[in-house]
Amino acid sequence: MNTQIQSLGFDATKNLQKLINHRLEKIAQVSDRILEAKVILKLDKSDDQENKVCEIRLAIPGNDLFAKKKAASFEQALDQVIHALEKQVHDWKDKLHDRQVKVAKD
Repeated sequence: MNTQIQSLGFDATKNLQKLINHRLEKIAQVSDRILEAKVILKLDKSDDQENKVCEIRLAIPGNDLFAKKKAASFEQALDQVIHALEKQVHDWKDKLHDRQVKVAKD
């Protein structure tokens, strides 16, 4: 899986980039059909302490999965996004499996 990480308005640390790649590798193990992951990290212009935004788009043939979360740190936002994407990937795999079973029965 190809991974692109963009940090808008700041430079992401090497540790944060390693963490992102590590977490995305775990999602890639769930399905080999994930082609690409686009990660965008940015600071929200609000007075709220939870102003770190992480969004990830997973490119899958026929459909993209997307999650965006805001938290007090990029690590927390990343954890929340990864959790949401894991659920989406499992739901997507279930739907794909159901379609294949239905076609096999017909």
